[in-house]
Amino acid sequence: MTEPTHDETHGGALGERLNWLRAAVLGANDGIVSTAGLVVGVAGATDDRSALLTAGLAGLLAGSMSMAAGEYVSVSTQRDSEKAALALEKRELREQPEAELEELTGLLEGRGLSREVAREAAEQLTARDALRAHARVELGIDPDQLTNPWHAAWASFLAFTAGALLPLLAMVLPPAGWRLAVTVVSVLAALVLTGWSSARLGAADPGRAMLRNVAGGALAMGVTYAAGALLGAAGV
Repeated sequence: MTEPTHDETHGGALGERLNWLRAAVLGANDGIVSTAGLVVGVAGATDDRSALLTAGLAGLLAGSMSMAAGEYVSVSTQRDSEKAALALEKRELREQPEAELEELTGLLEGRGLSREVAREAAEQLTARDALRAHARVELGIDPDQLTNPWHAAWASFLAFTAGALLPLLAMVLPPAGWRLAVTVVSVLAALVLTGWSSARLGAADPGRAMLRNVAGGALAMGVTYAAGALLGAAGV
């Protein structure tokens, strides 16, 4: 008889994985869609390879740096908030330990433990490491795994760059008559893949994620191509 398996991810591991997933998928999707929209828009106005390459590289560099800087600032703010919360908790534990023990007991009791069991568990957790117990139960923070802004920034930078390279290369490498078709097909295929991957890793519905990605990418390329074509026709 086959033993039942249980591969559901719990606790901090899931939260950490989803944070990395969010940064990676956001960066890759943004790189794919924004660069595709840029080069397709330029392609609507001109078929000059140098212009397409210049626009694509400029978009890649600007976008990847912007994503990295934004992620660094965002995660730094989160890390500062976590440190401030831990410092406050440490001071409260030092100044009013009995009140904090009672608070921890109440939190554990609110999770379904009886009053007696919750009190005993709170006392044992406090004796072992009071700050760690309150950080995890009360604040939902692991003091040993605070968010790292540099990791998040590099992840976003690399993910955006990887995503942006696809439409850029798809637009400048093929012959002029094939550029637009190759780019559109490549971008939509990549968006299907990133949508499926993000949904699978996040235990969500793949169909909905893929549809959102493809619809957003197709709309972006359609709008920018139409704008480029109008500007090209107007001689701008």
